[in-house]
Amino acid sequence: MPKTMKKGETAVLTSEEKKILQALQGDIPVTSRPFAALGKEMNLSDDDVVRIIRQLQDRGILRKFGAILRHRQVGFTQNAMVVWAVPERLIESAGERLASLPEVSHCYERTPPFEGKYNLFTMVHLKTADIPSSIRRMAEAANLDDYQILTSDREYKKSSMTYFPAEIPEKDGGE
Repeated sequence: MPKTMKKGETAVLTSEEKKILQALQGDIPVTSRPFAALGKEMNLSDDDVVRIIRQLQDRGILRKFGAILRHRQVGFTQNAMVVWAVPERLIESAGERLASLPEVSHCYERTPPFEGKYNLFTMVHLKTADIPSSIRRMAEAANLDDYQILTSDREYKKSSMTYFPAEIPEKDGGE
């Protein structure tokens, strides 16, 4: 089993690992077996792709893997970031309750708290224009009463960071 990366340590990556990371930083195929499609391009099985991704996670190289929801394309016309002031003893239960709601795409604890007290953030996507009423219902469901609703009028970015450009120099001695 590969060792976990320590802070400040530089990773040595194989060309397969680099190719997989390069593929993951962009859009992956929207199919029932996206890792099979990625693997086919690299002459790997989907099991190999998943195994390498897990190893990268275990080593601490790949920290997070998630989808970017293009909410407007699927009919969600309203969105809001809601910041909640949650007593520390309730943060986990409130977070679990809010995260379980279908309109919540992201729910995370913020450290340090925003404005010194808003320590739980949720991203809410709705098909209705009545954001305040929907969020009041969410607050009641989680038994919370101190929150702020932050809305946006424009979408500025929906892309991932690019860590590996299209051409990957083979200078690492990997493989």
